[in-house]
Amino acid sequence: MPPTFDDLLVRARALAGRRRRALLGIAGSPGAGKSTLAGQLVAALNGDGPNRVAQVPMDGFHLADAELDRLGRRGRKGAPDTFDAAGYVALLRRLREEDGSGGTVYAPGFERDLEQPLAGAVPVEPDARLVVTEGNYLLLATGAWAGVRPLLDEVWFCEVPEEERVRRLVARHERFGKVHEEAVAWVRGTDQRNADLVAGTRERADLVVPQGAWQPPGALPAPAAGPVPKDPAPTRVER
Repeated sequence: MPPTFDDLLVRARALAGRRRRALLGIAGSPGAGKSTLAGQLVAALNGDGPNRVAQVPMDGFHLADAELDRLGRRGRKGAPDTFDAAGYVALLRRLREEDGSGGTVYAPGFERDLEQPLAGAVPVEPDARLVVTEGNYLLLATGAWAGVRPLLDEVWFCEVPEEERVRRLVARHERFGKVHEEAVAWVRGTDQRNADLVAGTRERADLVVPQGAWQPPGALPAPAAGPVPKDPAPTRVER
């Protein structure tokens, strides 16, 4: 049987109840619902008492657009080599090693309106017993990304039907400024290549979380999705 949201809470509470700080990773392809699940878990767990669970997004380690322009990678923004993977590993190691012995650790966030990382945006207090971090490449076994998995106590993999994932991504890109044709081209191109890469890491996860498991009991159902967007005529997409 697939896990329910209550099952996920029980599992996350067990991690938070350990003597040392635990790190839980939530992986999945773009548009799979990683941030939604992480946010709902953190809100529910912190509802138990003091805010002892923190959420740290991998997206805070996006390289800035100016650096992507310098490297000639802006047209592939979101690919593994457009992040500071070594910096992300260093932060995870610090979160694990300090474990309440130091002060507040500040992690970078990601501002979607600007599509830019923001330094020092996410505080992790010394008494945080669980850090939930979400991102595409937590299970990637190449380059600096290979250092992520050994630092995480568990990694869960979000999985949704492909048509739904594509709808979500197109809607997100439109919400943050792309016209429909540009959004579809980006999703079918750059985002799809990244999604295919991430899908290949699924077997390294401790738990696969299917669509619907991260909707807490009593929550309103998601609105019905529209038709799957068709591929536009080939265009050169600029960001």
